[in-house]
Amino acid sequence: MTGTRSETATTTTSAQGGVGDSPLRPDGTAKVTGDFAYSSDLWMEDMLWGVTLRSPHPRARIRSIDIGAALATAGVTAVLTHEDVPGAKHYGLEIEDQPVLAIDQVRYTGEPVAVVAADHPETARRAAARIVVDYEVLEPIVDSRAAMVEGSPLVHDVPTQSHYPGGGNILRHVRIRRGDPELSADVVVTGDYEVGMQDQAFLGPESGLAVPAEDGGVDLFIATQWLHVDRRQVARSLGLPEAKVRLTLAGVGGAFGAREDVSMQIHACLLALRANRPVKMVYSREESFYGHVHRHPARMHFEHGANRDGKLAYVKASVILDGGAYASSSPAVVSNAASFAVGPYECDNVLVDGYVLYTNNPPCGAMRGFGAVQVCFGHESQMDKLADRLSIDPVDLRIRNAMREGSRLPTGQVVDSAAPVAELLRRVREAPMPPDATDFDVRTMPGGVSNTTHGEGVQRGIGYAVGFKNVGYSEGFDDYSTARVRLEVLGDEATATVHTAAAEVGQGLNTVVAQIARTELGVGQVVNYPADTSVGSAGSTSASRQSYCTGGAVREACLAVRDGVLALAAAKGIAVEGASLAGGRLLGPGGVTLADLVDVLGDEVVEATREFHHRPTVPLTRDHGGPGDVGQGDAHLQFAFAAHRVIADVDVELGLVRLVEVTTAQDVGKALNPQLVVGQIQGGTTQGLGLALMEEIQVREGKIANPSFTDYLIPTILDTPPMQVHVLELADPTAPYGLRGVGEPPTISSTPAVVSAVRAACGRELPRVPLRPEYISGVQ
Repeated sequence: MTGTRSETATTTTSAQGGVGDSPLRPDGTAKVTGDFAYSSDLWMEDMLWGVTLRSPHPRARIRSIDIGAALATAGVTAVLTHEDVPGAKHYGLEIEDQPVLAIDQVRYTGEPVAVVAADHPETARRAAARIVVDYEVLEPIVDSRAAMVEGSPLVHDVPTQSHYPGGGNILRHVRIRRGDPELSADVVVTGDYEVGMQDQAFLGPESGLAVPAEDGGVDLFIATQWLHVDRRQVARSLGLPEAKVRLTLAGVGGAFGAREDVSMQIHACLLALRANRPVKMVYSREESFYGHVHRHPARMHFEHGANRDGKLAYVKASVILDGGAYASSSPAVVSNAASFAVGPYECDNVLVDGYVLYTNNPPCGAMRGFGAVQVCFGHESQMDKLADRLSIDPVDLRIRNAMREGSRLPTGQVVDSAAPVAELLRRVREAPMPPDATDFDVRTMPGGVSNTTHGEGVQRGIGYAVGFKNVGYSEGFDDYSTARVRLEVLGDEATATVHTAAAEVGQGLNTVVAQIARTELGVGQVVNYPADTSVGSAGSTSASRQSYCTGGAVREACLAVRDGVLALAAAKGIAVEGASLAGGRLLGPGGVTLADLVDVLGDEVVEATREFHHRPTVPLTRDHGGPGDVGQGDAHLQFAFAAHRVIADVDVELGLVRLVEVTTAQDVGKALNPQLVVGQIQGGTTQGLGLALMEEIQVREGKIANPSFTDYLIPTILDTPPMQVHVLELADPTAPYGLRGVGEPPTISSTPAVVSAVRAACGRELPRVPLRPEYISGVQ
């Protein structure tokens, strides 16, 4: 890792393994040795197994459901339909439009219709297969553009509770207007682009264990991204107060957005309360494809006007996202897509329309990059096209238009901290090129391991892209996190215990919060208490927000505990003015030891709970189609930027691609844990490479054709090239430690950089991802 370091927010002297270090992950050894307990490993004596019956049709009315044969199956304890839901029959992250179990119709293939609990998973599956559902099959609405047309059949016969302007099948329409987008320009380029449906492809399938409690409530052990929002939805559908629904985070095998929505949580709890026994549910890989949301497929039209010198005069964009059957987080995704459609460039004249549609395709929602991924492919393809028309180097063109600190977004918001777009582009361009091979090795050719080529038709291409997105939740959402920190003497050592409800989904949050506690309290021993709902909400593990929000909450709680320790010391006659905690000691000015922490604490316990709320945001302004600027406002908290250079060898005759090397540069504000930062950048980049070259859920007439890792391809180690990672640390003065969210930006600009490299090699426009061999070769 190379990078530029900068001063950040005030930090006390760090203990070993504190902020800025890369200590061993507490879960690392268990995960690499196979000893880590994931949610699918949960087990209790006398537990039952739950199974879901799902719709085979993308759109149909339900005439009747006969559960008699299923109930009569030996070993079956419960069979439930929508009639057995005691509370709210619909749920949703933002809009409660999704039935717990289908009521009178199904709206996508795989929609849950009934659930079964039995003493063995195979018994439950056999019983579910005996449920007879009488469907009246209807023509599905599967084309997002057709769904927009007035008079199109409606996915939802009754309007949902959406407060967004839309109408018909339009869930939300975001209009952004700024300046005069009807200006003339010396050069105009247009393009139509498409992005396929990508799956999060986490390795651990949806799973959990629900246990009925003596107070009539339920305890749920679950792999999720947001414990408290899960609890809210589960409690409403069970008809229970939230206090009687207790959630504990189980081991999470990856998430990337797909665990933000409820999957089997309500179903498992319903079955457990009905059977009065613990119920475990684990999805198969095929069922997982139906059981969670995916990245929104996108259709986009862009028009860029520029002057002869390459300065953007105006940008117009129309973005249509297919939201599938239910809302999930689609309203927020389309807001992001519209907000970032112009890219990290200065342009005073903008017209953007972002739409998200209901269809009978699988529901789509949160996935790493959250709307910015789709539009980055569009705007970066346009910048390549514009550079070609103007005969300007594509990196120079981007630098000429690059956003900087003080720039205004199309929404009118001023970027009030570092925006090193030009520097990131220079870093990746100036990075060393990979050395030329000294000896020919067929295995290094595209498709070479299959002996499809000996180098004939292979061309090398170099491509660049840059992108950005927001960190944290936007548009007025009160985005906060809670942390409880406790300091006491255990054995003969001062020990800090950190308790939050933040979901560790593999990103390393538990490592980072322990580093913060070591830094602020000067202790070496930190215990992470299991995440659960007995402490206040930590918000979602999404939007690259947890280090910012939960890290901020842990820091605030630690500072309160530190004040308590100083008060104890003062009560013992120790002069504490200017004192700090470090190395298990109380230090005075100049680093003089005043006392050992264990002596200051004695038998006392110092504990504090704090909420961290980031600065407020506001909703984008809305209108009803009138003239003037619209879609304006300080809607976002913070922005994170990344750039990529990709070198690719392309067999232009066979349409095969081998990535030779990827170079990326990203500003992270402050690397709390440099090793984890690099891991996030490498992983996010790899996910972007997958979207560029291979990852797509094939949906045909509303049905998934490839619900398996045999047919849904994801990059392996053989597909992942060497990466140079350059980390800049340009502090955001409003953020804890000056940090910026890290996880999403590398996924955003890596996809268009790959396509740019392939485009440079083959000379074709390549307006759709993932790329297919026929797109590259031109042979259908």
